[in-house]
Amino acid sequence: MHAMIKFLRAGHDAARLLLAGALSLGLMAPAFAEPPLEKTEIRYQGWAGQVTFIELAEDLGYLAPLKLKWVGNTISGPQDIQAVVTGDIDIGGAFYGAILKLISARAPIKAVVGYYGSDANTYQGYYVKDDSPIKTARDLIGKKVAVNTLGAHLEFVLREYLARNGLSASEAKQVTLVAVPPVTGEQALRQGQVEVSTLSGILRDKALERGGIHALFNDTDLFGQFTGGSYVLREKFIKDNPEASRKLVEGVSRAIGWAQTAPAEEVRARFERIIADRKRNEDGSSIKYWKSTGVAAKGGVISDAEIQVWIDWLVEDGLFKPGQIKASDTYTNAFNYFRPGKTAEAR
Repeated sequence: MHAMIKFLRAGHDAARLLLAGALSLGLMAPAFAEPPLEKTEIRYQGWAGQVTFIELAEDLGYLAPLKLKWVGNTISGPQDIQAVVTGDIDIGGAFYGAILKLISARAPIKAVVGYYGSDANTYQGYYVKDDSPIKTARDLIGKKVAVNTLGAHLEFVLREYLARNGLSASEAKQVTLVAVPPVTGEQALRQGQVEVSTLSGILRDKALERGGIHALFNDTDLFGQFTGGSYVLREKFIKDNPEASRKLVEGVSRAIGWAQTAPAEEVRARFERIIADRKRNEDGSSIKYWKSTGVAAKGGVISDAEIQVWIDWLVEDGLFKPGQIKASDTYTNAFNYFRPGKTAEAR
């Protein structure tokens, strides 16, 4: 019996030596090894005083070995995705309406993961002064409304509000949109430069604390909880860098999933540390007002329905022809960590 045990041990030791030798010579690879990435640097734009889910993904360790290269800040979604189209950055995000307009102009991009939206805690409101005569949508005719940029989320929601309340296209055109930086939106309203101003997050909460204003309506009044926009990649980028695309989008979707489920105070603490560590000479005080992602689906998985609502709107507004764009052709969930049939437990 003793001899048999010695024989088995010797055989076990020999097998271990053979395995170690094979690994050292590269003859065997660990089963968990990931395919090599076609590129390791991802260029993107940030937002002053905010942490994007791209940045959060890197901080959580979900992107490694990918490295991010910050090329500056943006002030609007349309500008961000235009920079993707021109190749100045690799990934950017915007409102679905802006994405659809670019795609209709033959921009070769794909939506890959939903990244912002509205819910009970995170939403866009359209505010008037308490003594304002504006009580209904029709009262907006001839008035000025402050939005952060034209052709994006806030414009589409306003125009939907007007349409649902019976204003004709010609009447809606008499409501003037004024592009105003969000940080000066409250001031523009109180000083009478505009009759309505859009406010959200810290800017809304601080304005309401000061009093004297109230909401005419919110975007959630029209659409409930919804994802309003997504990050996009160029189709050529996806084709040339399939593994890097997978790693990038998988990591971003995991970061969104983390922020959707982690306690809000934990998310805020991590955001505050990220802003402090990156040393961009910015004001990160708005982070303490962060409440939720606003993203409707787990990890920003995209659906036909959340895009179709904007296609329908663009058709009704005469900007698209019926059948011009099919929702399923504008996005892919192929790289999302939480895509149907591929859950977090699968990897």
